[in-house]
Amino acid sequence: MIKEEFCVAVFNSTNHAIQGERILKDRNIKIKVIPTPREITASCGLSIRFDKNFLEEVLSCIQSTSLNIKGIYEIMRENGKRIVSKVY
Repeated sequence: MIKEEFCVAVFNSTNHAIQGERILKDRNIKIKVIPTPREITASCGLSIRFDKNFLEEVLSCIQSTSLNIKGIYEIMRENGKRIVSKVY
């Protein structure tokens, strides 16, 4: 049984994370800035969490703006385990 499912956008720097936050909020995408999950290796300690339902919209933002990301990961918590999969 999946208890929680979401995506995180990971960045190369704090400045890129802040830029990403601004761009995604301007597009009315519900996001939350979080510490980068420990399962994901990244240069930046900040990531942006968003609902999986917004994945296509976030990918569209990446392609249509100068948003510089390192990757997007899907995170599922199932039976106390965290499963991380790179989706972009």
